Amino acid sequence: MKQGAKKGEREEKGGRGRSGLKVERGDSDGGFADPELYAVNKKYPAACLLCWKELKYDFQQAVGPGGSPDENGETTIDALIMNGATMEVGAVAAMRYVKDGIKAAKLVMQHTRHTMLVGEKASAFAISMGLPGPTNLSSSESINKWLKWKADRCQPNFWKNVLPSNGCGPYHPDNTSNLIQGTCSKVNAMGDSISGAPQVDVFNHDTISMAVIDKTGHIAVGTSTNGATFKIPGRVGDGPIAGSSAYADDEIGACGATGDVVESMRLGMEPKHAAEDAISRIARKYPDFVGAIFAVNKNGIHAGACHGWTFQYSVKSIEFDDVKVFTVVPEAANQPLPY
Repeated sequence: MKQGAKKGEREEKGGRGRSGLKVERGDSDGGFADPELYAVNKKYPAACLLCWKELKYDFQQAVGPGGSPDENGETTIDALIMNGATMEVGAVAAMRYVKDGIKAAKLVMQHTRHTMLVGEKASAFAISMGLPGPTNLSSSESINKWLKWKADRCQPNFWKNVLPSNGCGPYHPDNTSNLIQGTCSKVNAMGDSISGAPQVDVFNHDTISMAVIDKTGHIAVGTSTNGATFKIPGRVGDGPIAGSSAYADDEIGACGATGDVVESMRLGMEPKHAAEDAISRIARKYPDFVGAIFAVNKNGIHAGACHGWTFQYSVKSIEFDDVKVFTVVPEAANQPLPY
């Protein structure tokens, strides 16, 4: 992957940003009769740790054991893997008591005809298939974060149109019209009364996503996340959903954040334009959103795009002596495309 920094990108070591995405082109065939076994189960954990270290990322904040707690103070895990050769997908969501999310997702793919298992049943499945558990996924940091949030009257949170509007639950529907009563409450663009509306940003949610290409061209992707900090228990975001968090196709390439990027590359877009196009379409509908996308085609050409923050992703290749970090600034992603 002899790919230099393009317009809107800087190649550097470390630096700003709070998310790392890793694109690795392996130097072993890894027994790719079972592509995802090598690319995701064996390469993913070690490569992600390398990615986190390279970006100086505190991986206990939002993407694994000890990470972001829900509003009950519990840490859960969402994870996904996808095999770009067979198009098989395995995922777990809102999984409790089991720390190895990506391994649990792989077991779903290998040993069931389902795509996703959720909640305690996902935990029971993973443990029955040999993964360690039950394990407390909380850490002193996550518990302290939760206790501080509770002391701040559980603000901000993800509830709306409920009472109490400025305190901790239990909550119940607010069927009154605040506007008619002349009170002042936070109201969003849909007319919903919002209880301590949280700003979703790089400090309260994150996902680690990685694509792996081996030397024969087989591709796999994986994601892992704890979801939004102080989320309502049971909430599942885009992390474990194929096409929303990641997608892979041996014939085209892979991406992290949305499968639309792969479809754009299928139609002929280069990774840079495909990533920018996806980000610009989201930004037109949600101008305040914070997010990023990486894309890599089957030849290993890669790019990123972002909105609302400065984004970094890392690349490891046999052509490189070390991991290289690429920084993408949002100004480049906001430029209108010529088509």
